[in-house]
Amino acid sequence: MAKTAPIYLYTGPEFGKRNDAVEALRSKHKKQFGVIDEHSFYLLETPFSQVMTILQSGTLFSDGVFIVCKNAELLKKKDEIQMIADWLENPEDSAVLVLISDEISVDSKLEKLIPQSNRQKFWEMFDNQKLPWVVDFFRQNGYRIQQTAAQMILDMVENNTQSLKNECSRFFVCFPKEHEITEADVDSILTHNREETAFTLFNQIADSTENEQQRLEKGLSILQKIRLSKDNSSVMVIAGLSSCFRKLVLWHNEGESAISGTLMQKQYRSAAKIWSLGQATAILAILAATDMEIRSGGTQMEDILLQKMLYEIIIKKGVQLSTLSQDY
Repeated sequence: MAKTAPIYLYTGPEFGKRNDAVEALRSKHKKQFGVIDEHSFYLLETPFSQVMTILQSGTLFSDGVFIVCKNAELLKKKDEIQMIADWLENPEDSAVLVLISDEISVDSKLEKLIPQSNRQKFWEMFDNQKLPWVVDFFRQNGYRIQQTAAQMILDMVENNTQSLKNECSRFFVCFPKEHEITEADVDSILTHNREETAFTLFNQIADSTENEQQRLEKGLSILQKIRLSKDNSSVMVIAGLSSCFRKLVLWHNEGESAISGTLMQKQYRSAAKIWSLGQATAILAILAATDMEIRSGGTQMEDILLQKMLYEIIIKKGVQLSTLSQDY
């Protein structure tokens, strides 16, 4: 296979640097071909055959096609791998496929189809890199920040540069340049005006200092806020929770070293007190089943299905309501 095959694989949890790499690739493709069709798909909600149809058919109204396909870890079926192999027999340079996964690796048969030079893993920052990164990000944008305030941000935000950029940028709207960000500012902006996501939802339901009923009530409240927000996709809620529970499985299998970052380690240490390895694995099955049920025609019952899913995760710890009679 030619090293210039127009297929790329970007994996790993460092969303910010990974997104920057995709954007650089997109800009390069535009510069080379001019007007291009751009598409982004989640394999949780789009059949891969549909992705390949667009990739192979091209377009009459542009000079190229650029497709970003997320959840690449789901590409495991023989016919899906074969579709890619067949396409790579004689690909058009103007059609680019970028496969994305939050996981570190994908199916080995898929990985072998992609040139080594077109594969890249994006790891989270080491602990000793985080504080300088935050301080420097504020400095580059004309702001100063107290070291203790920067540490507060790190304790409250996911360990990836995309989340850090998003949260830190909120201060630029609220304060004039040259303002020094203090702990009080962080408390005001991030604590009292926090946007809820699947990851803040997981953080809440994984709080081992609270009982099941408290975690359920607060979890349902966060779920409602997410569903009322602009990023209200049930697919994204399920995908985010699935990513968290896959990390919990990794924690149980490999220990504390499997998760980097003081805040993340504290979070998964708490989660591990609530759910065993077997329960975390069962919960992943519940998440997948809920996703399938919603995508196969359950959209009218979407909110009820999501609430049922949380009940099965928090109260039943991985036991589906339809199988409660079974010994667990």
